[in-house]
Amino acid sequence: MKKLLLLPVILFAMVSCKKENDGTAFGAEALEAKMKALDGTEVAFKDILERYKGKTVVIDVWASWCPDCIKGMPKVHKLQSEFPDVKYIFLSYDREDARWKEGITKYGAVGDNYHVGTSMKEGAFAEDIKLDWIPRYMVIDKDSKIALFKAIEADDPKLTETLNKLK
Repeated sequence: MKKLLLLPVILFAMVSCKKENDGTAFGAEALEAKMKALDGTEVAFKDILERYKGKTVVIDVWASWCPDCIKGMPKVHKLQSEFPDVKYIFLSYDREDARWKEGITKYGAVGDNYHVGTSMKEGAFAEDIKLDWIPRYMVIDKDSKIALFKAIEADDPKLTETLNKLK
């Protein structure tokens, strides 16, 4: 009888537990997260990644209001010159579209740019990557797997080591 009573508790616990990102692949909800392109269209994150299948990608999660993001942009530009074959995706958490678009030009965010949302503390993408700080850099390999889950500096040795390994 005790086993029968325990069964619903175990099943409930299994169903209510959300699979946490292990740092090697994006979760299903993050892949379905909608991001706004510069032309105003909404694109699922999985479709953005699909465009780059077969290529190494650096994702820069940033915002134009973020002092550390702005300070890090020259380092991103240096990274882009050192790794010109790598594709760069900039995911912004600006509060307004106008500021996001101004920031792209003002700070030279050269690559594909998307607006993720207005709060880095909310949303499936932020939750999936455990976003707690920006800037945040990630490296995606040619199979769309996460090769580097987290770096907070564009000149982090882990970032360049990962990119060199994926050449």
